[in-house]
Amino acid sequence: MKKTLFIGAFALLTSCTAVQNSGSDKQPFVWEGANLYFLLTDRFNNGNPNNDVNFNRTEKTAVLRGFEGGDLRGIIQKIDDNYFSDLGINAIWMTPVIEQIHGATNEGTGNTYGFHGYWTKDWTALDPNFGTKADLKELVDKAHKKGIRIVLDAVINHTGPVTPVDPVFPNSWVRTSPQCKYDNYINTTACTLVANLPDILTESNAPADLPKQLVDKWKSEGRYEKEMQELDAFFTKTGYPRAPKYYIMKWLADYIAEFGIDGYRVDTVKHTNEDVWKEFQKVCQAAFDEYRRNNPNKVLDNSKFFTVGEVYGYGISQKQIYDFGDRKVNYFDNGFASLINFDFKGDATKSYEEIFSKYSKILNSDLKGLSVMNYTASHDDGSPFDKDRKKTYEAGTKILLAPGISQVYYGDETARTLTVAGAEGDANLRSNMNWNDVKNNHGTQKLLEHYQKLGKFRANHPAVGAGIHNMISQSPYWFTRTYGTDKVLVGLDLSFGLKEISVANIFADGTKLRDAYSGKTTTVKNGKAAIDTGFGIVLFEKI
Repeated sequence: MKKTLFIGAFALLTSCTAVQNSGSDKQPFVWEGANLYFLLTDRFNNGNPNNDVNFNRTEKTAVLRGFEGGDLRGIIQKIDDNYFSDLGINAIWMTPVIEQIHGATNEGTGNTYGFHGYWTKDWTALDPNFGTKADLKELVDKAHKKGIRIVLDAVINHTGPVTPVDPVFPNSWVRTSPQCKYDNYINTTACTLVANLPDILTESNAPADLPKQLVDKWKSEGRYEKEMQELDAFFTKTGYPRAPKYYIMKWLADYIAEFGIDGYRVDTVKHTNEDVWKEFQKVCQAAFDEYRRNNPNKVLDNSKFFTVGEVYGYGISQKQIYDFGDRKVNYFDNGFASLINFDFKGDATKSYEEIFSKYSKILNSDLKGLSVMNYTASHDDGSPFDKDRKKTYEAGTKILLAPGISQVYYGDETARTLTVAGAEGDANLRSNMNWNDVKNNHGTQKLLEHYQKLGKFRANHPAVGAGIHNMISQSPYWFTRTYGTDKVLVGLDLSFGLKEISVANIFADGTKLRDAYSGKTTTVKNGKAAIDTGFGIVLFEKI
């Protein structure tokens, strides 16, 4: 068992807010080293109980398969409370907030509503269970003022399931069979993921009329003419055929141009032809450029619009290529700056140095200029690194100090349970955020402080996630990370009390260093840095 697992048990942690310090120079934000928080909008925080029930969604559901009340207002409250800032979060990815199917499905697990956001009914509207467009604007604006980017979730591959109140889209838009076999490229792309999940004909460039249900809906809401005018302008400007995928790209890009969101996590990437995503990135970037021109005072930096893809099963060891068996695809050449790294949860069982050196080598060679997004737990991975929450400190240390983008899944930092009585399948992974533990449980508070200290250190230093890793000492374990002018020195699994490390080739004599974990400072003398703390971890940064 690693010593870092017992940090909270051996000493009082000093206030994270009190010791926050970014060193002598503020470093630029880079997506390759971002600290991203992923939350299920419906399960994070209920800020407006008045919007909990809409569209007569009142049927009894299976455990954790209905709407629980979380919404945009709840996220705004936590932005206002500095919950994310205190965690060092500089990007938030939330599950889709667009309007979901109104009915429930029952595919053998009991009634289920589209609380998770992946069952689209109308890409042009927000679901009132999640909030309003005014809420979304406020959320993005407030996040940006705190230096936090907003990443929404894009679904182009499929609509929501068919229910008695949610008719299927026309056959010029979707296929309802065959079901995917996943044994080659075609049997992964030209098929439905599961039964009753109509698959958008994303490979088609054939013009298609709008689905009648959308036309009728927009007319009843009094916005049909406006939507048609905008579509006409889009297709005239781009020259795209009026194929289903381009309608959806336009609708998703509208959230960029209107609200200034910074990125999209793209769902079910490998289940469409890869050229779809190259075009999607172009449409998104054009919308991002438009927002910047119209809102010069709200622009955070000159970063490109960010897209990270969910290519299920992709891992960093595959570098740039995903192999379907009969076809190899490079998604980095097709619109993506980053892919979710499904390897990390397995790699997290290895030693720090095995993980860090491997990731640094690949990210600074085969994936140079690109990135992967690491996670230990997620919303649809039933085999997370620490499902029983017995290695919470170790999980936090590894995800937050590993090269690449760190994804903190809501509740990783508070040991939110991933096993719920009566829940089946991925419902276990989607429990409500454990705010009562944050308020009242001492152990939860200590774990949260651990994530806060590491998270702020990562956010303040792009070298942590985007830099070059170099081991200085194996036992005790020390390493450096360097990114441009940014350099940090980290020690893990150290003895409690006095710690000393030779830094002759890292920092010059007289350099003042601060340990971002304990808040203590020291000065390099005779080529060495010494510090006495009650922790087994040191996060040295220049003052």
